[in-house]
Amino acid sequence: MSPSPVAAPSTTPEQMRQLRRVALSGLLGTAVEFYDFLVYGTVAALIFGELFFPGADPAVGTIAAFGTFAAGYLARPLGGILFGHFGDRLGRKSMLLLTMGLMGGASFLIGLLPTYDTIGVWAPVLLITLRVVQGIAIGGEWGGATLMVVEHAGERRRGLWSSFTQMGAPLGSLLSSAVVTFVVTLPKDQFAAWGWRVPFLLSVVLLGVGLFVRLKVAESPLFAEMKKERTEARLPVVEVLRRPRPVLLACCVGIGAFTAQSLLTSYMIAYATGIGYARPQVLSALTVSACVALVVLPCASALSDRIGRRPVVLAGALTSAALAFPVLALVDAKSPGLLILAVVLGHGVAQSTMYGPLGALLTEMFGTRVRYTGASLGYQGATLVGAGFSPMIAGSLVAGSGSGTPVALLVCGGSLITALTVWFVRETHRDSLTEATERPTTPHTEEISA
Repeated sequence: MSPSPVAAPSTTPEQMRQLRRVALSGLLGTAVEFYDFLVYGTVAALIFGELFFPGADPAVGTIAAFGTFAAGYLARPLGGILFGHFGDRLGRKSMLLLTMGLMGGASFLIGLLPTYDTIGVWAPVLLITLRVVQGIAIGGEWGGATLMVVEHAGERRRGLWSSFTQMGAPLGSLLSSAVVTFVVTLPKDQFAAWGWRVPFLLSVVLLGVGLFVRLKVAESPLFAEMKKERTEARLPVVEVLRRPRPVLLACCVGIGAFTAQSLLTSYMIAYATGIGYARPQVLSALTVSACVALVVLPCASALSDRIGRRPVVLAGALTSAALAFPVLALVDAKSPGLLILAVVLGHGVAQSTMYGPLGALLTEMFGTRVRYTGASLGYQGATLVGAGFSPMIAGSLVAGSGSGTPVALLVCGGSLITALTVWFVRETHRDSLTEATERPTTPHTEEISA
């Protein structure tokens, strides 16, 4: 059985102001991070193969471009360890300012990069280097932004408040899709010459807004109390990995959401344009899906406050698995309207239902001493396995078979991994954040519902 509900303490007006400010900071910060990260994935699918990897077969060029995409994901666990360590030792706020600055700066510099025709092999080398910097930055961003909201919320509807950080993903996707949709209307030679740079250069505007809001945020009250008592972990990553079960469960429970996200957004651009869709049609479908996700995410997260994180994540995972092949069939119908329906169902509804409660669930699985490190490692491990390599794998299998079936199989497989893992994760929506660090239990010690 789940623990009894914890009585929410009275909230002062100042605490509510800080909570709203932290939630806005999490939303904007994660939107900036995902805008920068997803702009790369979108432009990689459209043009990076020919600009940075010339002379290769078109299919190989696309795979090479997505290889730099994976490089960013490989760096994310490193970022989780690095910023998690200092976030658990020195504070959440300072690390979040640093991650945002690194992410925005790297994105801006990508927009200034010369191509292979100008500087030869140094072009892809610099591109991959900046991509790694992006990966390290986003590896530290999500964990810090989410736990800041959760720790400020305390016992007050943590799922709903953490959904603001989760909504940064579709908001960043919406912004990136809108900007890229605009620049791809340029003639092809102009897009190749300078149009692809515009989305990267515009990131400096989002960076300025995000830093302005984040500077006004107060430090996490739970971390401030721990720092006052001098009980912070000396080596958080060692403490987490000494008992790795929570991290492994956190990683596996997120795999389905990230597999579906990467294949139905970034990779879908390459796949759909390859079977005859126009680029603006695909980007429009992604824009509509992001708008739907902005509604589904807070609803799923709020529902998880009432009935528990596990049943909501499980419902999303099973729906995603069931829809994988129908979604692919709708895409293969080569109808713009059916393409929109496919992406909305697979990403906007099913994937968002899985993804919404993850912010609260993963942070609730770790104690304050190691929460930044533990939640970051679990989340970024899930992105590495679920999203880092799935576009490359899908691209290779589709190129070899001439069929889109591998895409559906990967989405279905990732979702079933999440569904299975849910049975091994303890329900946490009624737990106090000050309870013991290691929370997961065996699947037979409690029911799946609260």
